Amino acid sequence: MEQKKLDVVLGLQWGDEGKGKVVDVLTPAYNVVARFQGGPNAGHSLVFDGDHFVLHTVPSGIFRKGTVNVIGNGVVIDPVILMEEISEIEKRGVDVSDKLLISKRAHLILPTHRALDAASESAMGKAKIGSTLKGIGPAYADKTGRNGLRVGDILQANFQALYESRKQRHLLLLQQYPAYESPFDFATYEQEWFQAVEQMKRFPFIDSEVYVNEALEKGVSILAEGAQGSLLDIDFGTYPYVTSSNTLSAGVCTGLGIAPSRVGRVYGIFKAYCTRVGSGPFPTELFDEDGERLRQIGHEFGATTGRPRRTGWLDMVALKYTVMMNGVTDLIMMKSDVLDEFDTIKVAVAYKEGNQTTDRFPYDGGKNVTPIYKEFPGWKTPLSDLRKYEDFPEAFKNYIAYIEAETKCRISIVSVGPDRDATVVR
Repeated sequence: MEQKKLDVVLGLQWGDEGKGKVVDVLTPAYNVVARFQGGPNAGHSLVFDGDHFVLHTVPSGIFRKGTVNVIGNGVVIDPVILMEEISEIEKRGVDVSDKLLISKRAHLILPTHRALDAASESAMGKAKIGSTLKGIGPAYADKTGRNGLRVGDILQANFQALYESRKQRHLLLLQQYPAYESPFDFATYEQEWFQAVEQMKRFPFIDSEVYVNEALEKGVSILAEGAQGSLLDIDFGTYPYVTSSNTLSAGVCTGLGIAPSRVGRVYGIFKAYCTRVGSGPFPTELFDEDGERLRQIGHEFGATTGRPRRTGWLDMVALKYTVMMNGVTDLIMMKSDVLDEFDTIKVAVAYKEGNQTTDRFPYDGGKNVTPIYKEFPGWKTPLSDLRKYEDFPEAFKNYIAYIEAETKCRISIVSVGPDRDATVVR
């Protein structure tokens, strides 16, 4: 029998592409949805039945009946945020207890990780990364520095001692920031943290790498869900303005414990334009009326932080780069309807730096480049009620065809609104 392959869905820009909605839409075709990296700095928005929900750690298949959801070993978990999220899900009448599994190898975000994150960011001043201050970076730093605490450690008899040793180490590090004041009450949060750790015990802690591989051998269909976006990858993103994990499809192998040969389809999600939260280069960023229109029409405010997102035109240089790096098999275009009212739509096709022109994504992420644009006439037609590709206006079809030709990849799904039903599958 041919071995089942695992499919992947991930973002191709700087995050906020709409991964939550896509996973929710794709989930009926899968038995398992598994998160493979990132932490509660991710915000996956789902809109259905007139309701809106944001997931931070729990996989986006949680609202679909019969779907098992796995938090993989590549994820970092804040127990407080996780249990608050689960509480909100359960208030919607969803029984989480029989459909959420947590990897023993996933690392824990400690209260002192949050403190270190805030202290480090504050000390950087104008050079700050734009961290969400959730403790993600320090938790991954401890992971690679071999000082982390993992979910499986919760079950150890000496867990309290293991926690205290990490805490004391972090407190020594915090002494390097004498002017730092904690943005939260540490003692209160620590108490909440231990309460949340106890509550986590009602969910199965599993050897997720064994679970995933055995499931594939049995023919179980699995969808791996990424967080953040490809341009925030720790190795290939706009470093140092990136997240602390591998957001590319390659991260699935280490984030869930599968071989590269077991990766099947790679669904790459992108917006019909670009957004970014936090600091770092953004070649097509708009500071004019068009940029503000994109922000307001697209409701471009961070799902996790509420921060206004930076907005800009679609960057074909960056998109071709991330399609290449991920081995994308299927493109999914989101928020097409946001462009409905624009007379002219632009796409960056190359960069100019000094006297040089390039269509290659640069090492520094395009810090000092000027984009060269190709212009398209707007379709000036509401897309939100359309459910067939054949009904799309010709100008929009031309926009789709251009992107497919440049990326050499088919756009299989087009989102024309926030609701799960506002989705056109080709």
